Amino acid sequence: MLVEQTPIKDVLIFTPRLFSDDRGSFFESFNHQQFEEAVGQSVNFVQDNESISHQNVLRGLHFQSPPMAQGKLVRVVQGAVIDVAVDLRKQSSTYGKHVKVKLTGDSKQQLWIPPGFAHGFLSLASDTIFNYKCTNYYAPETEHTLQWNDSEIAIDWGIDNPIISIKDQHSLLFTTFVSPF
Repeated sequence: MLVEQTPIKDVLIFTPRLFSDDRGSFFESFNHQQFEEAVGQSVNFVQDNESISHQNVLRGLHFQSPPMAQGKLVRVVQGAVIDVAVDLRKQSSTYGKHVKVKLTGDSKQQLWIPPGFAHGFLSLASDTIFNYKCTNYYAPETEHTLQWNDSEIAIDWGIDNPIISIKDQHSLLFTTFVSPF
């Protein structure tokens, strides 16, 4: 498994070795030992989630506050997304900055987003299947959403009018947001 550092410390891209022949293909999607060596800490995943999205659906920017903060290992099973992680760690030199990565079902790449980040993605294809492993359980009372098109964060999603949920329409502005991290 190839591990790449992104411009934001602790956010990593994992690219598995893909073995293909006339029968099909095989790849190891997760190896706990290799993963912990790469992230430099013990990680326990407790919940797996999967969403199916139509093209131009944008989900996020979501996060849970402590003590229910979640780290996420995300990947696309089918289709493609623009995946974004926004650093909410107040003591970080990259606070308020974001990482944007294109993930596809064909590449099999995964993105590690540690606790202390808001996360969102834009589906680039119909019936995109998005899978993520979480380090903490879903706790709606600790869930928050930052505005997907906040000018302070300045994410270029490549779309002006994505399909978003009602919850995402009523999200926080980064300028008035007080980070719990």
